[in-house]
Amino acid sequence: MLSSLIFTVLAYFIGSINSSILICKVMRLPDPRTMGSKNPGTTNVLRTGSKKAAILTLVGDVGKGFVAVLLAKLFVVPMMGLGCVAIAVTLGHIFPIFFEFKGGKGVTTAIGSILCLNALLALALIGLWLMTAATFRYSSLAAIVAAVAAPVLGFCFGGISLALPLLILCMILLWRHSENIHRLYHQTETKISF
Repeated sequence: MLSSLIFTVLAYFIGSINSSILICKVMRLPDPRTMGSKNPGTTNVLRTGSKKAAILTLVGDVGKGFVAVLLAKLFVVPMMGLGCVAIAVTLGHIFPIFFEFKGGKGVTTAIGSILCLNALLALALIGLWLMTAATFRYSSLAAIVAAVAAPVLGFCFGGISLALPLLILCMILLWRHSENIHRLYHQTETKISF
């Protein structure tokens, strides 16, 4: 119980390290919080015109989710505790203590944590994201579809102990995408180009 709590708190601080802000600063690109959607995440970094920065952001955000869960796994934290770690690292990304609690949507960090929880589940969600994005060309819609599918597939892959934290993650991600859902409904959401 204590180990779960320690790693959950640690995960929040790991999640608070925002890859996009740091990478854009190092590469002397505009702060993603001041341009485009003003969201410090991979899709908005891509809008700077630097694919390299976007790829590094993607790797950084996925990586911190993976590392946070991996550290807890190494200390044999039970599945429900690992689920709490996954939620905490995602919340750290969304509300980073190091960046005035103004962070990204949390999708890639959540995927990174799920990748460590259950690699097959993560691959299924990534595949679903890619298919949705390629078909409809909306990054937000792809994230929403993957988020809704996560607890259902989580139950199939790992039972209730995996599905329950994924349900909480799903609700967090849907809440973070509420503006995107509004824009999708009104057909004003920006499409992505490949």
